[in-house]
Amino acid sequence: MTEPVQPPARTRSFTPVENPANRPRTSRRTVRVLLLNPDGATLLFEDSDPGVADSRWWVTPGGGIDPGESESGAAVREVAEETGCLLTEDRLIGPIATRHVVHGYSDQVIEQDESFYVVFLDQFEVDTSQHTADEQFTILSHRWWSHDDLRHTDDWLHHRGGDRRRLLVVRDHRRSGD
Repeated sequence: MTEPVQPPARTRSFTPVENPANRPRTSRRTVRVLLLNPDGATLLFEDSDPGVADSRWWVTPGGGIDPGESESGAAVREVAEETGCLLTEDRLIGPIATRHVVHGYSDQVIEQDESFYVVFLDQFEVDTSQHTADEQFTILSHRWWSHDDLRHTDDWLHHRGGDRRRLLVVRDHRRSGD
């Protein structure tokens, strides 16, 4: 009889430090992937910081680039792990944008150089069973956001501002057939 597979232990404490300036800092390269279904809706995950009460925001699928991995290889891997959608690198459009961002969490500060890709795909059932232990702890939900939802939400979008406008332009571009 085989033993049940145990998910890996969480790697973060999510415990706020007394002086936020003393939080450990890390740097990494990441990819983010805008997944758009045939209706033009965009998949986002509701993320949180359990160390900060009521902190919630919406993010695209994506994550860190492993050593020796290409951006497009990381994008395909992250989409598979976080959504269950299996892609090939030739489906990726981009990068459509890059940015440098610093995220302050309760237990750490992460400085990231991010590249954004877009994939237009068929409808699929989102499968979060491959989320890491940390993702299982912090990701609260997911949903497909319509164009109108994105324009009018009061929810905090992690990629708000220029990146959200770029997302809306990409979506409009697809609809016009250009």
